[in-house]
Amino acid sequence: MDLRHTLFETLQIDIQESAKERVILSMPVNETVHQPMGFLHGGASVALAESAASLGAYLNVDPNHYNVFGLEINANHIKSMREGTVTAVATPIHIGRMTMVWDIQITDEQDRLICTSRCTIGVVERKDK
Repeated sequence: MDLRHTLFETLQIDIQESAKERVILSMPVNETVHQPMGFLHGGASVALAESAASLGAYLNVDPNHYNVFGLEINANHIKSMREGTVTAVATPIHIGRMTMVWDIQITDEQDRLICTSRCTIGVVERKDK
């Protein structure tokens, strides 16, 4: 999987672990992901969460036959931060034939909860195979 020229590259998201049952991604918190008041933008946290869920879903399908797409995501932003690194841990709640549901917990370097999210992923058969 080539991550060049994707949101992974833009947000400097780094893959720490990627397996069918758990994905761990990290992202630096700096001016590129700040909202105008200088704090981590909630949208950046949501992008990190969906990236983790999507990667996990991708690992649970045969990419030669299926694509995965985010259908729904929710997020509760618990704590703000200005700088450092956030880490997202995504684990599956449901792995189905047509949908998956992932739980994503985003924490800071002190393991404090920054954001909690749940993402539903659609599994779509590829038409170009």
